Amino acid sequence: MKIAVVGATGQTGQYLVNQALLQGHVVTALVRNPGKLTVTHENLKAIICFKLCYVQSTKVIMHILTVSLVTVFQVVTADIFSADSMKTHFKDQDVVMSCLGFPASFFTGVTGYTRSMTAMVSAMQETQVNRIITMTSWYTEPNSGTQSSYLIRFLLLPLIRSVLSNMYEMEQLLQKTEDINWTVVRPPGLKNLPATAQEFLTHEGYFVPDNNGQPPGSAVGRGDVARFMLSLLNSNAWVKKGVAITTK
Repeated sequence: MKIAVVGATGQTGQYLVNQALLQGHVVTALVRNPGKLTVTHENLKAIICFKLCYVQSTKVIMHILTVSLVTVFQVVTADIFSADSMKTHFKDQDVVMSCLGFPASFFTGVTGYTRSMTAMVSAMQETQVNRIITMTSWYTEPNSGTQSSYLIRFLLLPLIRSVLSNMYEMEQLLQKTEDINWTVVRPPGLKNLPATAQEFLTHEGYFVPDNNGQPPGSAVGRGDVARFMLSLLNSNAWVKKGVAITTK
């Protein structure tokens, strides 16, 4: 597939780009600072595609070897808040995948998630790309953390509420789009670890409950988040849905 990755220089984004290339996808990374992208896969430059063509005449069959250059990865500079800046790079893509993240702010609020998604949706509509997979977090809905531990409820969530609130607003924005097949992936706390082979636990909601219906203390590797996001390319199970994930 042809994948446009927004937020490719972030920690999760770099795992996603690497895994996508390993799986044979064609990747366009939209970045603000190309120098931050440290992907090292052997497919970064290009690959040579050999095609054997058979030309049959009345007497002989000639084998003609044609060589073409197929770019499997490119890095482009784009303004993530501008539909005009992104639409050139969204053209002919099969899917947009966003790993964007923005820091918490106590004074001005966080608006990056809604501003960037508004621009992405507009660019997708102009270029007729109708599939996007993006990531937010557990507990984006304001009341979804009421059953979490005291540490999470009274310390962690207030610290990052500005981020979670704007993530939730972005999720609401996607729910109002009729012509975009979106999926929101909600991981718990993130660890900077590569992908594993662990089984995923999923739940259509704002956290993955344990056997008692409570949110367990949980964290997942960024590589596994990327692995789950890429697995959605071959599945319609979570189209137009938000899915909370963790690993066993």
